[in-house]
Amino acid sequence: MKVLFINASPHGDASHGYQLALEMIQMLRKTARVEIVERDLAAAPLPPITQDYASAITSRQPDKTRFDVSEQLIREIETTDALIINTPMHNFTVPAALKLWIDYVLRIHRTFAATPEGKLGLMRDRPAFVIVGSGGFHSGEHARQRDFLTPYLRYALGSIGLQSLHFLLLQGLVHGHDAVAEALRSARGEIARHAIFASDDAVAF
Repeated sequence: MKVLFINASPHGDASHGYQLALEMIQMLRKTARVEIVERDLAAAPLPPITQDYASAITSRQPDKTRFDVSEQLIREIETTDALIINTPMHNFTVPAALKLWIDYVLRIHRTFAATPEGKLGLMRDRPAFVIVGSGGFHSGEHARQRDFLTPYLRYALGSIGLQSLHFLLLQGLVHGHDAVAEALRSARGEIARHAIFASDDAVAF
């Protein structure tokens, strides 16, 4: 099994979500041979979208060398069986680093087709687990702010064919040790509900 691990947290391995992702990988390794492809969007930022890239996207005869970064990122998805994404919530939605990754992997005629009904995903579906870290609360009885991240990611990744998204919410991370412990306990409980993390079903990815 090959897993693409995407990190968008500027805290790197100090991130609670990053450490939770490593736990998930170790759980998979108990029942399957797992190869990890790691893409750290914070430690190794992607280059910004340029005019040349934007022109190539809209051209009928594009210079395909302009798609080198995009193609590499898309191939990382295509050649893996599952995704684990660790992202913070920045100002209600995804951080700039993850948004840039999305801008590269959502590419017309490559990962989606434009149809009268809207975007049609061209990629094979595969499980994707999204760990969302936030200082406050945006879901549940303690929610005090809006959440634009989860519906946006569900729609954006769904538009290229990734429909099997599972969100693991680490909320209230600035509210002290007990809040962090409770967030991790809840997330681990959610992970345990997915049989692939606890049985030989992992090999069926």
